[in-house]
Amino acid sequence: MGNTVSAAEVAAAQIVRPNEPVQNASQIPHKHHFDIKNYSGAIPAECPMHKKQEPASSECPVQGGQGDINPLNMMGPANQKPSPGQPFPLSTDRQTSTIPKAIVKEGEGPFWVYPSAQMFWNAMLRKGWKWNDEDISQKDMNDIINIHNANNEQAWKEVLKWEALHAGECMDPRLKSFGGKAADYSPRARIRQLMGYELPFDRHDWIVDRCGKDVRYVIDYYDGGKVNNRHQFALLDVRPAMDSAENVWDRMKVAWWRWFYSNE
Repeated sequence: MGNTVSAAEVAAAQIVRPNEPVQNASQIPHKHHFDIKNYSGAIPAECPMHKKQEPASSECPVQGGQGDINPLNMMGPANQKPSPGQPFPLSTDRQTSTIPKAIVKEGEGPFWVYPSAQMFWNAMLRKGWKWNDEDISQKDMNDIINIHNANNEQAWKEVLKWEALHAGECMDPRLKSFGGKAADYSPRARIRQLMGYELPFDRHDWIVDRCGKDVRYVIDYYDGGKVNNRHQFALLDVRPAMDSAENVWDRMKVAWWRWFYSNE
């Protein structure tokens, strides 16, 4: 995985070791390191920060139906059960985001729902993480969930700033799907690295439904220092992907505006 870790891992490192500055993600100590690129387990469903995956084949001789699989993230029902040997109880409450869904299945709400602390714990275990006495506590898990949710809310606000350029075309953009690309650095991030800046510790791609038109956004997450009182620590670089003439034009306009008004 190199120097790329998830936002939750960086947050956990700062919560458990608040006096250790994180200059680069590769410096974060990991007693139970795991490789996101080669990870094939499940990740909490209905969460815009996580990787889409194909459903694993059933180990039973007769496979069940696919009716419970969400086609947007290929995930089954949420796992809210405590893990074997779990040292303390965790909340199963889930916060509803302000991010509207582009596709709402029957019985679902219109907004994406974040994972609970219990779901996040189970996901970390499936990634290969193991708890030790000196590791995160019950309170730390709640803090990690708050940080995770705050990062998503911040990212959506940045997306809406770009979508405001097309308010005449669509007043109701919605998040359609999402994917994690932690080890796949964007060209912009690599150019910044050549200029002497740090690489982002995480990357996500979101597909936004602009009233029937799919628009891809790239989100790079950079370390922003200590977690503040709003549970924010990451610096987000959010922009439309340069995969269409319209997106390129939007990027050019905004770059010009930033340069022009910064020189006034």
